[in-house]
Amino acid sequence: MADILVDEPAPEVARITFNRPETLNGFKASMYPEFLGILEKIGQDPKIRVVVITGAGRGFCSGNDGAAPSEKPWVPEGVGRPHSSLYFMKALNAITPAIRNMPQPVIAAVNGAVAGIGYSIVLACDLAIAAKSAKFVNAFHNAGTGTEVGMSYMLPRAIGTQRAAELLLTARPVLADEAERIGLVLKTVPDEQLMDEALKIAKEMVVNAPLDLWLTKQNMYAGQDAGSLEQAILIETRASMMVGGTEDYAEKRAARAEKRAPKFHHK
Repeated sequence: MADILVDEPAPEVARITFNRPETLNGFKASMYPEFLGILEKIGQDPKIRVVVITGAGRGFCSGNDGAAPSEKPWVPEGVGRPHSSLYFMKALNAITPAIRNMPQPVIAAVNGAVAGIGYSIVLACDLAIAAKSAKFVNAFHNAGTGTEVGMSYMLPRAIGTQRAAELLLTARPVLADEAERIGLVLKTVPDEQLMDEALKIAKEMVVNAPLDLWLTKQNMYAGQDAGSLEQAILIETRASMMVGGTEDYAEKRAARAEKRAPKFHHK
């Protein structure tokens, strides 16, 4: 059985499922380039409009599985430990930007344990829905490495600096209800409703024009680092002008006026 599964649970929606349930979906070394390849392939597929990431069994992702085989073919042979670590981290560090840079909105459907790279993946997604079983743990401290993969950048932006400082510096776990309360996830639902809720939101997204979603996602993150309100508005204005020149823009407006589902052609 593959370590990462990809299917289409709803029209125009791709679901990526981490599939090592016996380890709560801990990542072994080979999964990092595999996951990056999947993200790249989906990002190049215009038929996929929304992406959902989840985990099989009782966990979303428990982080790096240090007990698993650690073959890393992208790390050159014969280099020293610092060099080897940097080559290895190059693959890890590409994951969260890859998620953020996807043209599609990405929803994390979070079940059970979330730790290490799994925690960062959730933060990189555009929004997250948590099952009641979800438990977020900053396991990077357990490895003695602090934070990795952009967690110290993303977490304060998600929940505020003081709350992030507590979670980053103490490694205190966060359960699902608290995760919703502090804004770490959008909402919490019973475990059996998790995927239905994620797909409901995905279906509400696919009725919007493809370039509209792509550029709105870009605007959201570019605006967080804009130097002023005027700069953020300028970014939005340029994106709006791009969308307004497409056939899909006209189709969206026509479908709304005619009270029917739009048919987009990525033109």
